[in-house]
Amino acid sequence: MKKNLTYILTACASLASCSGILDENPGSYYEREEFFKDAQTAAMGITGIYNVLPLLYGDYEMAMAASDDTYYVSGVNQDNGRRDIAHYQLTTTNTYVENDWRYTYDGLNRANYMIAGIEGMDGYADSEELRLLVAEAKFLRAFLSFNLVRYWGDVPYKTEYTGSYEQAYGPRVDREKIYDQIVADLEDAKILPWADGSSSPETAAQGAVRGLLMRVLLARAGYSLQMDGTLDRPSDAVRREYFEAVIREWEAFVENGYHGFYPGGYEALFRSFSQGELNSKESIFEVAFYTVDGRTGARGYWGTYNGPLVAAPGIETTETDGYMGRANAMFRVIPEWRDFFEYSEEENGVRDERRDVMVCTYQYNWDSETYSHVVQDNITRPKNWYPGKWRREWMPLGYKDPNITDVNYCSIRYADVVLMAAEAYNETGETGRAWELLNSVRSRAGASQITSSNYASLMKSPKVYDLAFIDDSDEAGRFRTALFWERGFELAFEGHRKYDLIRWGILKEALALPADHDTRANQGEDAFIAKTTFQSGKHELFPIPLDEIQANPYLNNTNNPNY
Repeated sequence: MKKNLTYILTACASLASCSGILDENPGSYYEREEFFKDAQTAAMGITGIYNVLPLLYGDYEMAMAASDDTYYVSGVNQDNGRRDIAHYQLTTTNTYVENDWRYTYDGLNRANYMIAGIEGMDGYADSEELRLLVAEAKFLRAFLSFNLVRYWGDVPYKTEYTGSYEQAYGPRVDREKIYDQIVADLEDAKILPWADGSSSPETAAQGAVRGLLMRVLLARAGYSLQMDGTLDRPSDAVRREYFEAVIREWEAFVENGYHGFYPGGYEALFRSFSQGELNSKESIFEVAFYTVDGRTGARGYWGTYNGPLVAAPGIETTETDGYMGRANAMFRVIPEWRDFFEYSEEENGVRDERRDVMVCTYQYNWDSETYSHVVQDNITRPKNWYPGKWRREWMPLGYKDPNITDVNYCSIRYADVVLMAAEAYNETGETGRAWELLNSVRSRAGASQITSSNYASLMKSPKVYDLAFIDDSDEAGRFRTALFWERGFELAFEGHRKYDLIRWGILKEALALPADHDTRANQGEDAFIAKTTFQSGKHELFPIPLDEIQANPYLNNTNNPNY
């Protein structure tokens, strides 16, 4: 099930330049000038780019997407890490932000190195194998570049390899120019083949390219924080061009016809992630994790940091094969979301199966008398309800390290692509088509189709919060309201919600909703404090790390707005 990643780790074990190809004098069997000797060694260099992704997504990226209006980090004491990000108490020395910045630029530099090196190889123009390697590298460069723009706005940016200290620094580049490069890279990467039943989602295929391009275009059409501290978005005419481009990408998905919903249902999809199954039908692109011994390799924390609590097993070190590892459960869900789903206790009632996947109301304790984990069901304090998409109990028994998992992170999946297409159709006046696509996502989950007759009962109070910041007086507005909720129901905790709210220009308003309605997360104490700490005009971006501000003279000692 992890054959692709196992190959990556085995290859890199024999080639030190997979982890250090950008050293000025790589300590490798291969000298730099020999790295591009043939396609096999060049492919190992592409592996070196992929190997940056687990460093980012093993832990740091979980925090970069919090808090939105669905989850947050437990505990309010400042930690200069994930809590300060989630509670909008950031400083310019936050260690998570520093590491995300560093690894992102490391990955970009590796991509720049490999693209230039492979394109300069003899026979490149006539070699499909080499051109496909460059296409992969350009996809990865676009993937990392998009994170830069979303997180920091206008940043220093190069598409040339930086091999010396003197070349390392540069001025900010307007994000629109970076977006142009991202789009160009993704257009070039469309030569990658489409996935099929034998494909691994751990490496980029054409669906990943087009799905990422859809995400990029929607972000580009939306609001972003400018250097003067204002939120702004393009003109209506330019936005329409982006939406129409999104629809063209969706039409390519339809024409190809391979990607679709995971067979078996929504819960089965997320069980499959925890179980280590590789299925490229709905899962379009995954960040791969695998460690042979629990200490080395691509170490992941999916299902331990962001799943239900599991106590450490009190067993002997020789017994690990038969027990679950621990789960520290550092994240908490906003409990009101459990009430928002369409769910009837009646035998024949409608039950949206996403409810009990999204919100987990139990934990596992260790019972020394029975020498086993025992479930503590129906936790009565909603502040201790957990995100439930990745769970220890769904993973195969046994562990190599009690805190580490081999569970992949799915960055692009089909349901997200469907909802992105639906949004674009609505914004170009084809709201009927938009409803069809949104309802296809609901159907997979067992939820009712939204129609004019039941819209108010499903998308207005008391079922959900009324959204004063979205005008639903016409059909397009009603769709926007439904999409606000549907992307939460479908995609919570997957790294997209916060950035949806930013590009829609409503992050501040969405963060206020739970607090304005006396969220049960704050029973007896303030657990979810984002409403009071979030500052619009500041927290839509992260600060550039202080070390970078001090070291790069081209930044003129100027950070992002209000830092």
